[in-house]
Amino acid sequence: MSSILVNASAVTALQSLRMTQSSLNTTQKEISTGLKISSAADNASTWAIAEAMKSDKGVLSTISDSLSGANSVLNVATAAVKSALTVMNDIKSAVAQAQQPGADQAKILTSLQQLGAQLKSVVSSATFTGLNVTDGSLATPVKFIASYNNGGGAAASVVGTIDLTVRDLTNTGGTGILEAAQATGAAAATDFTGLVAADLAAATVADTLSNADKAIADLTTYASEIGATQTRVKEQNEFIKTMNEALTTGVSSLVDADMNEASTRLQALQTQQQLGVQSLSIANQNAQMILKLFQ
Repeated sequence: MSSILVNASAVTALQSLRMTQSSLNTTQKEISTGLKISSAADNASTWAIAEAMKSDKGVLSTISDSLSGANSVLNVATAAVKSALTVMNDIKSAVAQAQQPGADQAKILTSLQQLGAQLKSVVSSATFTGLNVTDGSLATPVKFIASYNNGGGAAASVVGTIDLTVRDLTNTGGTGILEAAQATGAAAATDFTGLVAADLAAATVADTLSNADKAIADLTTYASEIGATQTRVKEQNEFIKTMNEALTTGVSSLVDADMNEASTRLQALQTQQQLGVQSLSIANQNAQMILKLFQ
């Protein structure tokens, strides 16, 4: 039956054309943005997962930057301890030299005091971005942020750290490794940052040398602890970078459009659109054929 009120063929063609146009708009949006899911309206569940992953990725990037900074702090500390070891070895040699017959102890003491000043300078200079793990300015242990575990709302998020137990080379209390070195059996401690003539006296020089050995041993121990911490920091930073790359790939797989597939689909939809327009035009022309019945 033909009707002048309802053109069923045109309605069907129009519905098909609307569906094609909707799919075409979606595909064009994917191609222009590069995303198959750009908002919650596209797929609420997948979008929420991707946003959570992006948030974690941002935190991991911050942690990676923090670990890089921690590595620099430890690099500076390592250099400072190594320099202090070199100076302490020079001090030990000079103290021994002062015991040689005919040695000019006054000149040697002047040299030792210069070396002591050098120790202070090394410690005060071992600062990176305001952090110094050799001068007693930081609470122990120093905690470097190293990891992050998202509780997902069901549990509290957890931040992990890599800890370094600080050993003061010098401090405001004068009790640092270089200021209050006292070996087992020594009658008193020695302040190698401020040696005096009494430290070179025949009655005390043996203690001074023993205390130098104690300071050198403590410096070596601290250098090893810093080195071990630095190794952990470097390895953790590499792991964090790997995790970050994995999250980047994961987010991409969830929301990025497959441009090869999208471009192919676009061409097909454009063809369907053209055919839909042609079909609708034919359906509308069929209705006009009724007029010929009245001629």
